[in-house]
Amino acid sequence: MGVKMGVNEQVSARESATGDVDEYMDALGRRARAASRAIARAGTAVKNAALVAIAKAIERDAPALREANARDVERARANGQDPAFIDRLTLSDKALKSMIEGLHQVAALPDPVGEIGNLKFRPTGIQVGQMRVPLGVIGIIYESRPNVTIDAAALCLKSGNATILRGGSEAIESNTALARAIGEGLAAAGLPADVVQVVETTDRAAVGKLITMTGYVDVIVPRGGKSLIARLMADARVPMIKHLDGICHVYVDDRADLDKALTITDNAKTHRYGTCNTMETLLVARGIAERALPVLGRRFAEKQVELRADPASKAILQAAGIERVVEATPEDWSTEYLAPILAVKVVDGLDEAIDHINQYGSAHTDSIVTEDHDRAMRFLREVDSASVMVNASTRLADGFEFGLGAEIGISNDKLHARGPVGLDGLTSLKYVVLGHGEVRQ
Repeated sequence: MGVKMGVNEQVSARESATGDVDEYMDALGRRARAASRAIARAGTAVKNAALVAIAKAIERDAPALREANARDVERARANGQDPAFIDRLTLSDKALKSMIEGLHQVAALPDPVGEIGNLKFRPTGIQVGQMRVPLGVIGIIYESRPNVTIDAAALCLKSGNATILRGGSEAIESNTALARAIGEGLAAAGLPADVVQVVETTDRAAVGKLITMTGYVDVIVPRGGKSLIARLMADARVPMIKHLDGICHVYVDDRADLDKALTITDNAKTHRYGTCNTMETLLVARGIAERALPVLGRRFAEKQVELRADPASKAILQAAGIERVVEATPEDWSTEYLAPILAVKVVDGLDEAIDHINQYGSAHTDSIVTEDHDRAMRFLREVDSASVMVNASTRLADGFEFGLGAEIGISNDKLHARGPVGLDGLTSLKYVVLGHGEVRQ
């Protein structure tokens, strides 16, 4: 009769199996580099077949995946993790369905690999263009979101990259179970198992090793909290695609439709509190504040959102009988709460709103609610963020919602990739030349 190990015993068994962390990570790197060559030359049909097979495996094994995830959630609750953390960790039926749908959507997307664009004839007779090619090996480091395992695997696979996935220790059971589904899909399509490798040790030294493996890893994509990103920014030798904070704003202009403003701001803040595209600061134009703030404030009060308001907005909110209003401190304008807390400020108009966002925001996602086309266009041009929106919730800043199939992360960097990083963001461009025997004179 088999003996069922507890979670901690299973984790310990994995770690002992890996032996020395440096040797273990070097071995993963060598295998990933070799696999990257195989996946780079794989045809679109083969890659799509793998994605569909992974989706089928997840659908079939959904009960087992939920059981594995339940063990992670139970351990996280026992360790005192907050509700936002538990929400990110939980694999609900909806989350599993989204994974499956995302895999099919990525399979349906055009394959960017090998695409040649911008072909131009030169006076010498040659044609010069650019071809999209995979980055090579992508290391992904993430915390508490097992859905990232599938999103990252799907996007890396379709874009012709090998990947090494290092999820947080809190999701080790979920990620290991999902890795089995990924392995099954790769095998079904005849692709090497090493195209997608999930790090099975929870030793933090694995992260330190992964971010310095310049001989094997071409880029690191971190998805996690400030402490993780700060550590990687200090220690990484491999280039990164990253974002640090999600301090997102909605500005309600004095030419806004108030019904739209209520719907958008409510969704931007309360749809989910623990995500990087959640609104953390509400800016309201002075010309509409007396009408708008009582309406918006009552909606947030109904949902038990604490409002941290500047003196002008605090006076309006309290006069309207709205509770849970405290005076904002300077730190509130640059805080990512990830909780039912919202900073609120009255601004003189568009210029002050743009200045505030560019000063205190994190260049992630910001939105304006207005019926004035010229102001909307100014906001789009002048707000220096990765995603800038007009009359839409910041929660829509997402690879799936943008039609990318899924995303490997959201970048508020300015080089290489910016905003939700999908297939194109996981490729690079190289110059190609088509000639007929031309030589330089």
